Amino acid sequence: MAHLVETMMYVGKTPWHGLGTSIPEGKMLSIDEAIVASGLDWEVKLQHIFTENDKHDLIGIPDQYAVCRQNDNMVLGIVGHEYVPLQNIDAFKWFQPFLDTGEATLETAGSLRGGSKVWVLARIRSSEMSVCSGDDVAHYILLSNSHDGSIPVRVGFTPIRVVCNNTLCLAHESEASKLLRVKHTAHMLENLKTIRDIMNLARKEFYATVEQYRLLLKKKMKESDLHKYVKIVFNLSDKGGKELIHNISYLFSHGRGSNISGSTYWGAYNAVNEYLNYFRGRTQDNTLNSLWYGDSAQVNHRALDVALKMAA
Repeated sequence: MAHLVETMMYVGKTPWHGLGTSIPEGKMLSIDEAIVASGLDWEVKLQHIFTENDKHDLIGIPDQYAVCRQNDNMVLGIVGHEYVPLQNIDAFKWFQPFLDTGEATLETAGSLRGGSKVWVLARIRSSEMSVCSGDDVAHYILLSNSHDGSIPVRVGFTPIRVVCNNTLCLAHESEASKLLRVKHTAHMLENLKTIRDIMNLARKEFYATVEQYRLLLKKKMKESDLHKYVKIVFNLSDKGGKELIHNISYLFSHGRGSNISGSTYWGAYNAVNEYLNYFRGRTQDNTLNSLWYGDSAQVNHRALDVALKMAA
């Protein structure tokens, strides 16, 4: 396994990034089973940071703390005094009401960059909708967290295209997902408990998004429009990005699910999306890190937005 992905588990088919420990398809994991299988059964603690003066006296650094993993004392990051850790077990337990009612099942979880970033992904059951025959999109909830203070706790809804396991975007900025974002503060867990109240809004957003995907499928795209589309999405100059355009043009014609989406704006969006999911970055774990936490997430949103505008 590549070095950025420290530990991970997934249920069923191998995920798009090709990494992790397999759990048999159909097995509904409990919280305790999932946290062990994903290698996230550890906690963090905050420790004061000290430095030495010329006399080798220890001097405390005010309002600065090291986030340490308790099982091996690895330092995951340096944070300020307002930072309140979200333990991995509490991140998993947030999903318990969804598991109890059968609304969702845990599908993947793991850590990146030595444990400094962790995620849990749950599939909303009975959520699949078809863009067309043989092209289903499923609805997921993604909780991501950092133990180094680099990002707040994020809980958001995301579609995933079943035929290729590509992580897609919602057609509009998600009001449901915006309400799920919380900071590392003393009220964090209390805030997380209110998230379930907006599930109906999230479902409406998902249904509206699939309708937009269907509109993209109805709109044919010429090769010249594809080149223009890629240049806009990646902010390329008129003469730049020939290799990138070539690669995405190939995915447009031969990529995962291209036989279903055809020469349409839906196909163009998925070609860019496949590139982001599989090929952008030197390694697959870099690709995953960028897709969920970095620049590729922004490009993914822009790719859908541009496709919708060009197809209008």
